[in-house]
Amino acid sequence: MSLLSLEDEALLQSMVRQLFQSVRERLAGAPSAECAEEILLHLEETDEHFHNYELVKYLRNYIKSSLGSVIEEETEKCTFAQSQGEGLGYDTLVQRVTKRTRETKEYTEMMHSLKNGMMAVVETLLNKFEEDQAKNREMLKKNTHEHAGHYTDNCSDSDSSFNQSYTFMNQERLQLIAEQLDPSQPEEVRKDAMQTLCSAPPSDVLNCECWHILHKNLTLSLADPDSAFTEKILRFYAKTFSLSSLSMAREVYTSLAKHVELSFKSKEIQKLLSSGVDITNPNLIRLLKKIRLLNDYQKEAPSFWIRHPEKYMEEIVESTLSLLSASQDPSFPSSQMHFGPVFFLAMIDTKAMWFKKWMHAYYSRKVVLQLLEKSYKSLITAAIEHCFYYFESSQSAIDGNSKPSMASQQQSGTKQKTIFTKQELHYLYFVHSLSLLGRLLIYKHGRGLFPIKVKNRKEKVQLSDLVVLFTNIMLYCSNAPKTSGDYTGSFAPASLAMEVLRILCDRKECASECLYIGKVVDVLLSPIQKLLDGEKIHVNCDETTLTYIADILARIASFEGGLTLLLYGQKTDTSKKRTVAAHIIAQFSKNLLHEDIAALSESDMLAVLKGSFIFVCRQMYHTCEGLQVLLHYQLHDCIADAWKKTILLSERTPTPVAGATSLSSVSQESQGTMAWEESLLDNLLNFAATPKGLLLLQQTGAINECVTYMFSRFTKKLQVSRCEKFGYGVMVTQVAATASGALALQKSGFIQALVTDLWAVLECGRDDVRVIHPKPTPVDPIDRSCQKSFLALVNLMSSYPAVYELIGNQVLPSKDIYSLREVPTCFADIFDRLIIVDSDAKMNSLFNYEQSHIFGLRLLNVLCCNLDTLLLLESQYKVSDVLLNAQKENTLESSAGLENVIIDGVSVERNHILVRMNVIGGPCERVLPPRALIQGNNLYPWPMFSSHPVPKCYISDVPLIDVHTQDNELAKFLSKKLDSRPGWLDNCRRLFSKIIKNNPVSLSGSVYEELLEKCVSHLSETPTNCVFTYSDCKDEQVQTELSAVQCLGVKMVIRYGKHLNLLNSTAEQDLPELLNQCEKLLKPQRIISDSPMRYLQGRFPGHDWFASSVFLIMSGDSEKALAFLLKFSCLLASAYLWLPRLHISKLLSADIALSGIHPVYFCSSHYIEMLMKTEIPLVFSAFRMSGYTPSQICQHWLSQCFWNYLDWLDICHYIALCIILGPDYQIYFCVAIFKHLQQEILQHTQAQDLQVYLKEESIHGFHVGDHLEYMERLEQKYRRMVLKEMNNLALQ
Repeated sequence: MSLLSLEDEALLQSMVRQLFQSVRERLAGAPSAECAEEILLHLEETDEHFHNYELVKYLRNYIKSSLGSVIEEETEKCTFAQSQGEGLGYDTLVQRVTKRTRETKEYTEMMHSLKNGMMAVVETLLNKFEEDQAKNREMLKKNTHEHAGHYTDNCSDSDSSFNQSYTFMNQERLQLIAEQLDPSQPEEVRKDAMQTLCSAPPSDVLNCECWHILHKNLTLSLADPDSAFTEKILRFYAKTFSLSSLSMAREVYTSLAKHVELSFKSKEIQKLLSSGVDITNPNLIRLLKKIRLLNDYQKEAPSFWIRHPEKYMEEIVESTLSLLSASQDPSFPSSQMHFGPVFFLAMIDTKAMWFKKWMHAYYSRKVVLQLLEKSYKSLITAAIEHCFYYFESSQSAIDGNSKPSMASQQQSGTKQKTIFTKQELHYLYFVHSLSLLGRLLIYKHGRGLFPIKVKNRKEKVQLSDLVVLFTNIMLYCSNAPKTSGDYTGSFAPASLAMEVLRILCDRKECASECLYIGKVVDVLLSPIQKLLDGEKIHVNCDETTLTYIADILARIASFEGGLTLLLYGQKTDTSKKRTVAAHIIAQFSKNLLHEDIAALSESDMLAVLKGSFIFVCRQMYHTCEGLQVLLHYQLHDCIADAWKKTILLSERTPTPVAGATSLSSVSQESQGTMAWEESLLDNLLNFAATPKGLLLLQQTGAINECVTYMFSRFTKKLQVSRCEKFGYGVMVTQVAATASGALALQKSGFIQALVTDLWAVLECGRDDVRVIHPKPTPVDPIDRSCQKSFLALVNLMSSYPAVYELIGNQVLPSKDIYSLREVPTCFADIFDRLIIVDSDAKMNSLFNYEQSHIFGLRLLNVLCCNLDTLLLLESQYKVSDVLLNAQKENTLESSAGLENVIIDGVSVERNHILVRMNVIGGPCERVLPPRALIQGNNLYPWPMFSSHPVPKCYISDVPLIDVHTQDNELAKFLSKKLDSRPGWLDNCRRLFSKIIKNNPVSLSGSVYEELLEKCVSHLSETPTNCVFTYSDCKDEQVQTELSAVQCLGVKMVIRYGKHLNLLNSTAEQDLPELLNQCEKLLKPQRIISDSPMRYLQGRFPGHDWFASSVFLIMSGDSEKALAFLLKFSCLLASAYLWLPRLHISKLLSADIALSGIHPVYFCSSHYIEMLMKTEIPLVFSAFRMSGYTPSQICQHWLSQCFWNYLDWLDICHYIALCIILGPDYQIYFCVAIFKHLQQEILQHTQAQDLQVYLKEESIHGFHVGDHLEYMERLEQKYRRMVLKEMNNLALQ
């Protein structure tokens, strides 16, 4: 190629010239030679026509002819190597062939030849280019000297690009052009200079030494009447904005803004605007183009000005605000309407997108707000005034029975609009002002500009006044979409105002200052109140507006501050007594469901309105405090009735027949009915978010359908609602706290799906899952892949009623052979396959035996923390025997003939569980072995528990406390004769509180026994305290027999009592007798249930931990304990401390008794959650994030009287507090525990094991005396409400 013929060289020259002409525009826009080189290097990536260029084709053929045989040879060699097992991929093959080809002699010769040939071609082209340039300079000088010449305008019609070719210019030439652009020069000279300037590379112009002269003359030339000339200047400005540095762009922008500002002060412009804007007028076209160019730069500048000094950005912002705040020339008649630059900006950027972008980043927002506050507050004032003006004028037009004056007069048809009337300009400015003010209120410093003084108003405009104005615009201005014109849909005033309010609602801090105000909510509710009162509402307040109201109310209720305002009103406003918003909304929703609103009874949007306002109520009743306020409206019954009617309606809908004319209408009606049915189920389901709400849902009879609906959404990973940040995890946990909820979860398929997913993660997936990458071998028994399934199982089986309902009286499906593809489908299968691994068949059926078995043991460990669940599993499956046998089998015989348990992950886990199952006690009464090995020679120093008795190191010594009754004030008080006067109990309470705070250890032994006996006797003798009928059952014909669970419970209690040195040798016979007597007392008071739930069949299915605690307090004296329980059974405290007392009891209403939900859950736990949200919000939020609920763990603690969680003395304190100080102390006690555990709860929430921590760990460091003052403060704040509800709900 180095010896090119003349024809070949000419051909190559034409090819190179074609390539450069094709990319001419790209190269012309490059600010430097380096950028141009970069464009050429990446041309193949950016130019879709790259491979069609003749030069590219020529080079491809040249390479093929030179290196084709070499490439083929190297490819064959590498392919052969690959077939021999080197395993090269396609990319590696290409890289190796390329590398070897470049190392060949042929490649070196080709590159040398190609380089020489192309250099010759390029040199020839450069010589020709220099000759042409010399000729052009001579012609240009001649034309300049004679002030004549021929110019062709090749400018593109686009706003920011040029199509003409570029010519490189030196400084002298640019100096000459700058002088020729002076307005004093002849018109032709200026035009020619402008044309030449447009053909110059932007990099030369922007870096020239005479830029300031050039810039000055260009700015003066903007006022030229010649549209073509000024348009070229604007095109040059557009190019400057896109290619120049910010300092130069800032000069161009500020000068253009100043020019536009001066233009609006001229009388000629104002005369042109006196009747509106005709965009066919050349003068107005020029003005609009200038403002549009400014606006384009306003929207682009925020993306890059942070990279430049702040002063540049400040000048741009200030020049913009100065332009928009431009006032009318004083010499212009004030009677005429004045249209400033802001009106034209509103035409171009109606929704103020420029302001939105400026306010987005703090860097620019700070400057904008500072300038608005110091110098340009008039811009904000004018926007507020115009919003008031628009609202008042629109309402006056409606009152005068005329058409609204601003937005309604629009041209019809599809023809492009050319004339904007004064009313339309004002409407556009109104939209711009509304958008600007809405954006301003989002930010703290923007709200800090208020209050603002405006014309024609006596008082300054407060934040609340402005939000009320927005609300009134939404309520009383038109929202109906227009059939023609520009302002349709989202440009309707009501829609615009609603969008602004939505934005304010979605920002918590902003909403708390702007919307959580009494008068704002009053304005929102005024149409609803009128409809409830049967009054006529505003003509523009139609059904769509009512849905807007519901949407804003729902967003207000989604945050704590807004919810409090709706539920309780504004406490600071005592000027007049007003109905709390929640009551108005609930009553309106109830009337809508009953179709009892006359004005809306025939509306086509009635179903939409029902759904919208029920959703608002749902935002309230899915919280404890909201349900408390709305309870008496019985919304659950109203929604359930509407759901049942919808089901009947859907059953009556005829089945669509193919070919029928009404097929589409029937289908649409059926889909609408189905959607309404799902909406009602969704709203019913949200009652299950709280313990009391779950009871209400159970009473509607729709819990199975609701849980099935929840499962369908849960599988799709949908959120609870648009206002909820979390999914259904908390709700599933809440439902699983009860027997009825667990049964509904089982029927819905939820449990089967959970178990199947667990097995897929733990053992093996489905057959149809394609395995691309094998799963990593897990290091931890519960790694990240199965942690979610583990926590879901813990949540579902956290409560004893659920466990009993799901596995009570069920036999494990033990088999001789298990298929490897046999997947468990229920909890019993999980127990059989993962926990009770007592055969080779079960062991061999697991792909990952050790990991899967440890997973099962970890699950068993959590379940056994609930003592009732432990007794159930032990009675049904003999779990401890299975584990002990496994420990014995996992041994090695030592040289001394002793058997040592092999220490591995499984044996260590079994050791921990066996100790937990066989040793009862609080944090200071037992020691649980760790489940991890330690570094050093002795990896596990703890003795292995492989046979009874339990190693003594796991049982802490309990010191004998010898307390003399005369040593404390309460003992002396109790030694006196019992006084029946009311003051005795008050004195007793005072002394009791004092001693618990100062010397709680002295309350032990016979002191507690005497204290509780005398207090219960005193309380039971007062008729007002006896809320239950006193029944001393002596009917020996009532036959009772302890269940297997209770028999094991008796052994556990006796073991614990002896450990505490409280019992004698006869206790093993006395405690069963006491439990039998209690059963004889309670059995006649139970309802005979025909429910399919196992939990409601016969006696209380768990152990009686309260009676057992009383037995220990009475030092094993069953007669004293029974006498105490007989008297105690008539007190309110017995409903909450003694769980078997109200198990399916006739003392409860039938629907509550047959629900299987105990008052400890639907009352105590409900108010614990309610108080937590107010008193310890961080802890409450942590529970929400974890997917666990406080009610679950509280039900667990309370049902077993804190056994295993507190030491015995603190358990006695708890029982005494609830009896002596009142049953509401049960609630305060749990809240105090959560407050004590706050730091640990937050840490374990972050570690994603909160529920495991709360169930497995004792409550360390909690002593009742340290927290009694806090409980007393809670009593002062909440007793009136809590104790009243405890009475009402327990005695229905």
